[in-house]
Amino acid sequence: MIRFDRFNLSNGLPVLVHEDHSTPMVVVNVLYNVGARDEDPGRTGFAHLFEHLMFGGSVNIPVYDDPMQRAGGENNAYTTNDLTNYYCQLPAENLETAFWLESDRMLSLAFSEKSLDVQRKVVCEEFKEHYINKPYGDVWKLLRDLAYREHPYRWMTIGRELSHIEQATLPEVKRFFHKHYNPANAILVVAGQVRLEEVRGLAEKWFGDLPSGERYTRNLPPEPAQTAARKMEARAKVPIDAFYRTWHMSGRLDDRYHAADLMTDMLGGGGSSRLYQTLVKEKKLFSSIDCYHFGSLDPGLVTIEGKLVKGVTMANAEEAVEEELEKMRRAPVPEKELQKVKNKTESLMAFEDMSVMSRASSIAMYELLGDADMMNSELSRYQAVTAEAVLEECRQVFRDENSSTLHYLAEG
Repeated sequence: MIRFDRFNLSNGLPVLVHEDHSTPMVVVNVLYNVGARDEDPGRTGFAHLFEHLMFGGSVNIPVYDDPMQRAGGENNAYTTNDLTNYYCQLPAENLETAFWLESDRMLSLAFSEKSLDVQRKVVCEEFKEHYINKPYGDVWKLLRDLAYREHPYRWMTIGRELSHIEQATLPEVKRFFHKHYNPANAILVVAGQVRLEEVRGLAEKWFGDLPSGERYTRNLPPEPAQTAARKMEARAKVPIDAFYRTWHMSGRLDDRYHAADLMTDMLGGGGSSRLYQTLVKEKKLFSSIDCYHFGSLDPGLVTIEGKLVKGVTMANAEEAVEEELEKMRRAPVPEKELQKVKNKTESLMAFEDMSVMSRASSIAMYELLGDADMMNSELSRYQAVTAEAVLEECRQVFRDENSSTLHYLAEG
């Protein structure tokens, strides 16, 4: 049980406080309810661009990192298709430094052509390094385009095209900031060596006067049900052939989500999983294989990906994967196997809860889902999944007409 208190400022900013007096440190986590799915299809990559811009200085603080480091703190951020999360950890006695820094950049970034140009170049180099020049780097650009027709999950967090960031203008960037980065679209979590009343006072002092902004209301196009299998072949200078297949699955808040999560773990969750044991160890068709999903808030994708052993044909590899899926669709998984992945899930959740930084992030994430207290009942949802529910999920998800397949072939 992770205990926390919650209050709201008058400008709409929710503040959640988790006291842990076993540590001398404190974590301040600011989650913004904006991700790549909230971008203009003609100007993608902006949420990720802001992950960089938010460290480039704000109206009263030229450089974010300098005062954070002087306070003995460390900080970072990440962007997904669903959200952007900024977090820092520092000694508890320097907590106010984090409030000062986070409130100032929520109030207003120090927008300038120079700062935009610097961060634009950084993001463009990242795009080239990881998604153009890296072997298999364009896989998810291809797969998202193949699997999605309408929903904005059809582009990557880094952006759909390099040109979208290269051509980003200062007025466009400012509009994106004022639309999403405000108290009405943020969640503030403070965890560690703190007291509720101390946090309440600091929150009122540093965030209470910030303009609320308008709460962003999504109206995203739903992805139509897929009615026919999609297939694609790509060739590139990569060391070995690779197989990728995705299927549409339910969103994070759907009743089916937990069964799907356990299903992917049985198939591809490490060395004891079905795909690894059969296709890597026994049949030696793949050098590596995995099954996973992204935990997307909106309906997402289950993915199987594997690197083929040299000399193995794509047809043989594909047939072997399908045989394993047919076993999952034919009969309920043994209770022992189901309990094993439930135990693994419980261990992972317990391990994550050991870190105050992870706890702060989880509180923010579950608050975004609708209620931070859901994190305390999450394990019971996994424990309630039956073998019959997993069987039904396999039959619902692993349908040929629900699939998109990419054969990524090594040139020559």
